[in-house]
Amino acid sequence: MNESLLTQFFNIGSLFVFPFWFLMAFLPHWPWTKRVIASPLIILGPVLLYALSVLPEVGTVLAPLRSPTLEGVSALLSTPLGTAASWQHFLAFDLFMGRWIYLDSRAKGVSAWLVAPLLYLTLMLGPVGFLSYVLLRAFWLLSRGQGWKEIFFLGKAGRVYGSSTVPLK
Repeated sequence: MNESLLTQFFNIGSLFVFPFWFLMAFLPHWPWTKRVIASPLIILGPVLLYALSVLPEVGTVLAPLRSPTLEGVSALLSTPLGTAASWQHFLAFDLFMGRWIYLDSRAKGVSAWLVAPLLYLTLMLGPVGFLSYVLLRAFWLLSRGQGWKEIFFLGKAGRVYGSSTVPLK
């Protein structure tokens, strides 16, 4: 794939996700934020850019991933294709995690003031932000007398639930 097109995909991907992060962090109580973020389709922009980057070069991308080694994956990621595709992957999954944090925090009544910095941390460092929210969530629920099942994401009858079943308030 042409490096100029990959550069455009790289730059456009950030533009696709920024409005959603802005809504979650700065306008968490606005009714439109809840409506927009409720849709898992918000990650569609970087997912499509990822597909457009990777599918034409699927053989090149899959070769080092079939039996991954540090050297093989490093070589792939050091190419414009590897960098652009990885960036879209990061943007999509970080936004998906941020979306879950937002929806869960609204449903649990966690202060938006406490969640906003963790959304930024999730945008920048994905799993570190997610872990930080999970810890905040545990402390928040414990301080409000919630049981361990609720804290460890277990619903009735011990079933794990996801953001799609968390009602919006």
